[in-house]
Amino acid sequence: MTNFTGKTLSWALVDGCLELALHREPCNEIGSQTLEELERFAEALDTLSGEAGASGAGVMIVYSTIPAGFCAGADLRELYRRSQEVAEPARSAGVRNFLERIHKVLNSIDALPVPTIAAVHGVTFGGGFELALACDLIIAGKMARFCFPELRLGLIPGFGGIPRLKRDLGNAVVRDLLLTGRSINAAKAQAVGLVSQVAAEGQALQMARSTAAQLKKFDPATRAAAKRFIKPIPYDELRREIDIFCELFARPAVEAGLRKFVESTEALPHLP
Repeated sequence: MTNFTGKTLSWALVDGCLELALHREPCNEIGSQTLEELERFAEALDTLSGEAGASGAGVMIVYSTIPAGFCAGADLRELYRRSQEVAEPARSAGVRNFLERIHKVLNSIDALPVPTIAAVHGVTFGGGFELALACDLIIAGKMARFCFPELRLGLIPGFGGIPRLKRDLGNAVVRDLLLTGRSINAAKAQAVGLVSQVAAEGQALQMARSTAAQLKKFDPATRAAAKRFIKPIPYDELRREIDIFCELFARPAVEAGLRKFVESTEALPHLP
């Protein structure tokens, strides 16, 4: 399927570039509906990407149409509500199932033989940050900010963020982002090697499309071989991340943190 429009996202194949647009208000929080549509996208990737793709997608871009930012992460209100609907062990089993499903989607994006670009702006936090990390390149608007706020809830990132960040950056940066929960701006992200290009505000998608046009000039088989060589996927650590997240999620402190978030009257209570 070369074109799709859902409730939370859409995609289209344009001039050999597969563009995935996130459009769920208020800031593309990833809940069950988004996950289902991301799974549908992952299934479509098999026929849209690489040399075997009938339509020949040579590059993939993911971006947001929401002014607030790229993605604020997991839908914590839905997570809390669902956690209150069932008791253990069904609660932990449900969380594990969700994580395994989102990992499968992000691993599919990570392993694509074609180059992938995240064009981000504004809030790029938690699960949204993890989605961007699954891509080969991150192009950021100058006002973009990156953060892992999960420790504020008694959790760690659960969508594959730690293993992918460790793969791409030095340990000092990884530990600072994870343990402090502080956000960094686009300029800092570029300085440490997280972001490849910084665009003027509102121009990240245009810069991503220009970069995609350059990437499409090269031989697909050569690109795929180069990507496999320079971007190994840390499957063992990704599975361990799920285990640790599920262990932490069962603690009373997490339920208290989620309740505080849900009951807060602040606009973004979990963010720095």
